[in-house]
Amino acid sequence: MDGQGEPTIRTLLALSLPVAAVGVVAALSLFLVEEVAQLLEHLLWVDLPDALNVPPDSGWWIFGILSTVGLAIGLLVTYVPGHGGRDTATVELIAPPVALAVVPGLLLVTVLMLAGGVSLGPESPIIAINTAIIVAVVARIWPRIGVDLIVMVTAAGTIGALFGTPVAAALVFTGVVAAAKSGGALWDRLFLPLLAAGTGSITMRFIDGPQFGPTGIPPLGPPQVAHVLSAAVIASVAALVIVGGAVLFRPMHVLFRRLERPWIYTTLGGMLLGLLGAIGGPVTLFKGGQQMVDLVQQTEDYTAAQLLFIVAIKLAALLVAATAGFRGGRIFPAVFIGVATGLVAQALVPGLPLGLAIASGVLGAVLAECRDGWIALFIAIVVAGDITLLSVLCVAVLPVWLLVARAPKMHIQTPRNERTAGATD
Repeated sequence: MDGQGEPTIRTLLALSLPVAAVGVVAALSLFLVEEVAQLLEHLLWVDLPDALNVPPDSGWWIFGILSTVGLAIGLLVTYVPGHGGRDTATVELIAPPVALAVVPGLLLVTVLMLAGGVSLGPESPIIAINTAIIVAVVARIWPRIGVDLIVMVTAAGTIGALFGTPVAAALVFTGVVAAAKSGGALWDRLFLPLLAAGTGSITMRFIDGPQFGPTGIPPLGPPQVAHVLSAAVIASVAALVIVGGAVLFRPMHVLFRRLERPWIYTTLGGMLLGLLGAIGGPVTLFKGGQQMVDLVQQTEDYTAAQLLFIVAIKLAALLVAATAGFRGGRIFPAVFIGVATGLVAQALVPGLPLGLAIASGVLGAVLAECRDGWIALFIAIVVAGDITLLSVLCVAVLPVWLLVARAPKMHIQTPRNERTAGATD
C-alpha cells in the first residue's frame, strides 16, 4: 500500500494467492464448526429423546435442553480462558480480533449455542474465530501485512461462505471502504476482500451450500405501483418489530448483568429460552434458517394470529439470547422474524404475492437490525429467490431507512478499551 492507503497493482497481485487461501480457510472453518454443531444437535434432539422415549418437541424436553445448554455456556463463559469471547451484545459484526487464547472457549460456546436451539446465528462468533486464527498465522508468516487488511479479508471470506455468494461481502465492504474516506479507486480497495469472499463462497457451495435454503416461492412478475406501496408498509412494520425489541435491548442487558456472575444469568437466560421454546414450539428454536423454510412451506397451517404469536416468541427469544451472555449473531433470527412478519401480511391480505410479502418483511427486519441497506436488500432477494423484486425493494427501502436511521439498535456501546480487549462480558 502506498502512503495514501491506495493498493498498487503489484501489491494486489502479490496478495492475491494468500487472500484466496484465506477465503478457503474461512469457509472450511465455518463448515467444520457447523458440522460439529449438527452432530451435537442430532444427539440432543434425536438420539437422546429416542433413547429415553421422549418426544423431542415436547415442552419439557425443549425446556430441559435449553436450560442445560444455558448452564453449560454460562460455566464456560465464567471459567474458560478468555470467557468464551466478547459479549456479542457489545460488538458489531466485524470487530477487532480477539486473542488466540480466546478461540477454544469461543468455539465451545458457539457449538453449544448452535446445537442447543438458541435463537442466534453463527455469523459473529465465526467471524471472530476466523479473524483471531488468521491474524495470528499471518502475523508469523507475513508480519508486514496490516491487521486491518487481514480482518477485512477474513470477514469478507466468512461472509461470502455464510451467504454462498461474494456479493454480500462486496456490498458490506463497499460501505466500509466508503466510510474510510481513503484514496484510490473503489474497486482497487475492494479487490482483496472480494477475492476472499469469492473463494469462501465457492468453497462453501462446493462442500455444503448456502445458509438460506430455497423456499420455492413463485416469481412476482411485472412490478406494479401497489407492489411498491405494499412492500414499504410490510418492511416498515417488520422494521418496527425489530426497533421495538431494540428499545428493550439495553434494559434487559442491564438486568441480566445485575446478577454479576455469567453462569447465573446465562443459566437464567437458558431457562427463559426453554420456556419460550416450549410455548412457541420447535419452529421458534435455533438460528431460524431451516425453520424459516418450514414456516413458508407450511404457511397454510397457520392463522394470522398464530403467525403473530410466532413473531412475538422469536423476538423475545432473540432478545433473551442476545442479552443473557450467549455468543451469536442477530441477522439470522432477524431474517426469520422478517419472513414471519411477511407471512402475517399475506395471511391478512391473501391476494398479496407471497414472495413480495416475505422479501419485504426480511428487508425491514434486517435493515433495522444491521442498518445496512445493501445487505438488507441482498438477503431479501436471496430468501425470496426472485430478482424481479429488486426494483420494488430498492424503492421500498427508502422510507424504511428514514424510519430506522436514528432509531435504537440492538447493540450496547462500550468504551473503546473494552471493545479492543481480548474478551469482555
